[in-house]
Amino acid sequence: MRLPYYLGCPSWSENAWRDYLYPADAKTSDFLALYSQVFNAVEGNTTFYASPSAATVQRWAEVMPEHFRFTAKFPGDISHGGDLRDHLTAAETFLQLLSPLGERVSPLWLQLSKSFTPRRLDELAGFIDAVDRPLAIEVRHDDFFAKGDAERQLNRLLLERGVERICLDPRALFSCISTEPSVLHAQSKKPKVPPRPAAFTQFPQVRFIGHPTLEANDPFLVPWVEKIAQWIEEGRTPYIFLHTADNLLAAKLAQRFHAQLMQRLPGLSALPELYREPASEQLGLL
Repeated sequence: MRLPYYLGCPSWSENAWRDYLYPADAKTSDFLALYSQVFNAVEGNTTFYASPSAATVQRWAEVMPEHFRFTAKFPGDISHGGDLRDHLTAAETFLQLLSPLGERVSPLWLQLSKSFTPRRLDELAGFIDAVDRPLAIEVRHDDFFAKGDAERQLNRLLLERGVERICLDPRALFSCISTEPSVLHAQSKKPKVPPRPAAFTQFPQVRFIGHPTLEANDPFLVPWVEKIAQWIEEGRTPYIFLHTADNLLAAKLAQRFHAQLMQRLPGLSALPELYREPASEQLGLL
């Protein structure tokens, strides 16, 4: 099944998804193959924290369909380790590591820290020019959200170089009042920034950080259903990744989003259903 957009979650490896997405008896080693039957993209969070082994990348390459997209993040040592231009050799090593995945790694994501200020835009330009691959950038410094010169300079830089600006929307998460550790942890880690929907290329990028109660996300999903539909109607191929605080319901939230998009875009295919109940024991006849 081919969709006119890319839909996914932060990972494919949640054991809790056996409760509603994967067959209840699914092996963890089969999760990627199962996930890629339902969703056509995954957010490459894991590569931010540690580079995978070459053997792991090869296994991924054998399982991921050709149409699948893996938005691998540059490791934090590169994106958060001082001047980006000092890490170009490490960036090239990372790209070589992922090379078995070919075009499935597209775009690469560079997530910058809150300490990356507008004064460092020349540094960012140098990194973009040296890497010369499809890229998407996430910024977190407040000045890049102030609708002033700094934000205009960032947007101009990305637009001129054909680099997408990742839109992070954490409003649903921060609307939640909870004492749950997972929610408090997520609220402490995610930047509380206003969403900046951007389409600087054919492939707009959205990260939606959801409320732990699925139904509470609906008012926040409504504008994204419309925006994704509009981008598709313009001939673009947007990406949207849906999170929850602990990601136990992330796949269910992604399914919910797609169901709402189907109402906005009649004719859009439904997602495949893989889940099946565990087999009950057969009682012998007495």
